[in-house]
Amino acid sequence: MTTSETVAPAPTVVGPVTKPGLLLRQSVQRRLAAVAVYALLLGLSFIFLIPLAWMLSTALKSSGEVFLWPPKWIPDVLHWENFTRVFVAVPFGAYIVNTLIIVFWNILGNLISCSLVAFAFARLRFPGRNFLFGLLIATLMIPGTVLTIPTFILFKLLGWYNTYLPLIVPSFFGSAFYIFLLRQYMLTLPLDLDDAARIDGASWLQILLRIILPLCKAPLTIIIVFTFMGCWNDLMGPLIYVNDPDKYTVAVGLAMFKDATMANRTDWTALMAASLMSILPIMVIYYFAQKHLIGGIASVGLKG
Repeated sequence: MTTSETVAPAPTVVGPVTKPGLLLRQSVQRRLAAVAVYALLLGLSFIFLIPLAWMLSTALKSSGEVFLWPPKWIPDVLHWENFTRVFVAVPFGAYIVNTLIIVFWNILGNLISCSLVAFAFARLRFPGRNFLFGLLIATLMIPGTVLTIPTFILFKLLGWYNTYLPLIVPSFFGSAFYIFLLRQYMLTLPLDLDDAARIDGASWLQILLRIILPLCKAPLTIIIVFTFMGCWNDLMGPLIYVNDPDKYTVAVGLAMFKDATMANRTDWTALMAASLMSILPIMVIYYFAQKHLIGGIASVGLKG
């Protein structure tokens, strides 16, 4: 006897129904939040750009328009000659060349020394490695002002006073902060790269130059930009160790610009023009390196 059974259909699971009105409200809320964020960023950018705009406005004014009240943002006549007067009043071109010399050697010194030390701490295994790295990090807690007088006495005894050597040579002995950045980034790279290179007969130096450093573009960019900014804006170092006006840097030249231009009063238009030219290189470098800066800072410290 054949028994026919009726099989009930399986229940269909229906997910939550999303109403079109809810989707529209969520889309509007996201757009409004984005608009609010961008409006806030634009407002903050406007506030931070006010000093730069005032500097440019003053650099293009005549001397009589500087202290007008209410202030005039756009002068009647643009005085572009204020920028050329900077090079006439002081040897500003020589200041730029002197600063670039210091910047070049500091960047080279930091890249060489910090790469070697960071590679040793990150990839090599030797007794006391962690202790030495901790000792290196501890030097970051020493204020720079504490070392000013001892280092000055040392460089004076070495006969390096009134030369660029005190401003260049220390970079070839590494920077604890830059070594830390590089070491933390190198720790994120797999050790299999080193093992494969060692099997192929590569030395540790070849591994560093051909494998590790090409993968460390982000932290190396940070070192280059930070070193450039530190040397370009450094006032105390050249002011302490350099006594010859022909060897002044941009920062020292700007500090001396007030006394070098006019005997009784400050030439504010030329001073603002010189200040504007001094910050342009930093702005240009940051514009082209901002992607590497943001990505490098975000990726450092992922592995300890």
